Amino acid sequence: MNRRASLPGAAELFRPTAQTERGDDGWPDAARPAPTNHHAAPGPRRGTPRQKHTSKITVYVSDEELLALEHARLALRAMHGLVVDRGRVVREAIAVVLADLEERGEDSVLVRRLRNDTGK
Repeated sequence: MNRRASLPGAAELFRPTAQTERGDDGWPDAARPAPTNHHAAPGPRRGTPRQKHTSKITVYVSDEELLALEHARLALRAMHGLVVDRGRVVREAIAVVLADLEERGEDSVLVRRLRNDTGK
């Protein structure tokens, strides 16, 4: 008698739970990534709200940076009534910095700070 439990495989664990129509590219309509046009005229940049995102990056921060991020999140909640997670704060910060870079170029905060860090 085999004492090992029979466990489901990855195909069973990660299968779609609802019937979906699949297009020619194999993506369910609801999960198909939105087309991106990197050459379109830039509109106002916004961070994305809390949702399922299709891409992920790992960013390493110092203890002080993480503490400052958490303090900012708590301040947004306490003083402004905004209940957001750290990821949302980071996405908004990225959107603000990238919009500034597009708008101001050489005079952007990002360029100035990076130049100061590298000593150029």
